[in-house]
Amino acid sequence: MGQKVHPGGMRVGVIHDWKSNWYTGTKEFAAYLLEDIKIREHIHGKLSHAGLSDILIRKDAQRITIDIYTARPGIVIGKSGVEVDALRKEIHGMTNKAVHININEIKRPELDAKLVAQSIAEQLENRVSFRRAMKRSLASAIRSGAQGVKVVCGGRLGGGEMSRSEMYSEGRVPLHTIRADIDYGFAEAKTTSGRIGVKVWINKGEIMPEGYEGVSQRDSRLGDQDQARRRGGPTEGLGASREGGRGRGPDREGLGPVRQRRRGQGGPRRPGGARGRGRAAGEAAPPAEAQTEPAVETPPVEAENAAAETPQAEQPAPEAAADEKTTEKPKPTRKKRP
Repeated sequence: MGQKVHPGGMRVGVIHDWKSNWYTGTKEFAAYLLEDIKIREHIHGKLSHAGLSDILIRKDAQRITIDIYTARPGIVIGKSGVEVDALRKEIHGMTNKAVHININEIKRPELDAKLVAQSIAEQLENRVSFRRAMKRSLASAIRSGAQGVKVVCGGRLGGGEMSRSEMYSEGRVPLHTIRADIDYGFAEAKTTSGRIGVKVWINKGEIMPEGYEGVSQRDSRLGDQDQARRRGGPTEGLGASREGGRGRGPDREGLGPVRQRRRGQGGPRRPGGARGRGRAAGEAAPPAEAQTEPAVETPPVEAENAAAETPQAEQPAPEAAADEKTTEKPKPTRKKRP
């Protein structure tokens, strides 16, 4: 219980590379490893105030190349390169090899986990509320474009007698997804009540293999596709197939054009509907064929001739009409009492 795996070491060889690149035999391996540790400790001790994020070391037979990533390159370089020259001489005296140093600037320190942890630790040392410092760094990282951030502080938070840990997170931080580019940083705040550890995880997105062609990372989830469709943007993948079946466009997924139904077509509706509003309740609706045929206007002369030719309905005989009348039953008369 409690074993943790470093996010950077878990992804080495898949999406991340080693921070020390050299090869040697079994006998010299320990000496090379101790040399790397001494170089890193020396640089961190001398440039602790310069916002160092990462140090990469490459070793050849007679040369050492060091890449320093910092948010304040001016402090590392110094005036006209004095600080870099002094650092190069010190490392040359430690290793007795030619040393070459490259200074790289981090343009967005809000997305670097190591720098975020250092800034939180500095605020805790300056007696800033730990909740405020954590939430502020969380919001700035999300605003800068991070897909997920998690921050954990542990120790005597707020000067309490018992140590505890608090965590704040936002977004997605999938630690078991190897293709997710998760940056991890750790720093310690040296306060009057003791040390407070700060851990930061930042998800910078997914790194897909070369030649991968699939759903774009922006619309990879159905929820993102739904948001894109509401905003009127293009949809891909599963969302595109669902969107194609809903519309009344000319072609639905290659099934042919959709025929538009006329308003006059269709079966009879109820008398209370739109078609039967001007019709009596007992009158039946005309058939569909009669509705679809256009009305042809006849000239007045032809209409009179047609009325003359049509025979009038025969009037029923008066006797038949009398027979049809029902005889009324006489009403019973009541006898008057004396």
